[in-house]
Amino acid sequence: MTPLDMPADDVTVVDLAQPLEVGMPASPTHPPFEFALRHRHGDVPYPDGLTGSHEIMMLGGHVGTHMDALSHVAVDGRLHGGVPVADAMHAGRYTSHGIDQVRPLFCRGVLYDLPRLRKVPRLAPGAPVGVEDLEAGPVPRPGDVALIRTGWAQLWDDPRAYVGDESGVPGLDLAAAAWLAERGVAAVGADTIALEQRPPGPGPTGLPVHRLLLHEHGINLIEVLELEKLSQTLAAAGTEEFLFVGAPLKVVGATGAPIRPLAVVGA
Repeated sequence: MTPLDMPADDVTVVDLAQPLEVGMPASPTHPPFEFALRHRHGDVPYPDGLTGSHEIMMLGGHVGTHMDALSHVAVDGRLHGGVPVADAMHAGRYTSHGIDQVRPLFCRGVLYDLPRLRKVPRLAPGAPVGVEDLEAGPVPRPGDVALIRTGWAQLWDDPRAYVGDESGVPGLDLAAAAWLAERGVAAVGADTIALEQRPPGPGPTGLPVHRLLLHEHGINLIEVLELEKLSQTLAAAGTEEFLFVGAPLKVVGATGAPIRPLAVVGA
């Protein structure tokens, strides 16, 4: 149990982010995470025996636990709200719809725990999460963050299986995404790379859930969440709701950025 998971005064804070480390799962269409020490202790001496060490990191904005900005998808050259892509960009940055314009989230969160509902360890590859699955879970309210647990995070240490090109990946189907959008949620998250149901096969595929949530409704997505501990904590507490706290890195003009969300469970 990590310090974040330790209960205090009947409250438990659960870390919902996957660790950033070299070799972690990432979509092959995005730059992977890279890390190296730029200076080691002793490389640059300071007075009185003091030394310093620091690193350089590189990663795509959609690698690891991250949030998608509304500029992440366009349809026929237009972003959410009908804004032309050309009007939203300046000097290689999105001046509107960028991740730096997403407000921090401090709101009610609800978990749709599909493995627990279906009484399986995790959903099958390529399995859809449909409206009937969501109707069996908590009732979302306007402004909530809705999180979808498929159990796919159990495959995190096997990047090939987690990415799931050969097998497919479970996730929201279009009708379930529309059901959440109709209820006015602020963001939707999942424990997979794409959040939505993916059939087997490498390379780009259609992303109808991205189109509906990001482009049509302006709802941000949070992907690559770690929801196993949250599932256990909520089950022990006998609830499906929690306080969600999270804000993406304020990368100016980016289409996505890392986020370290937290769930606060308890009184």
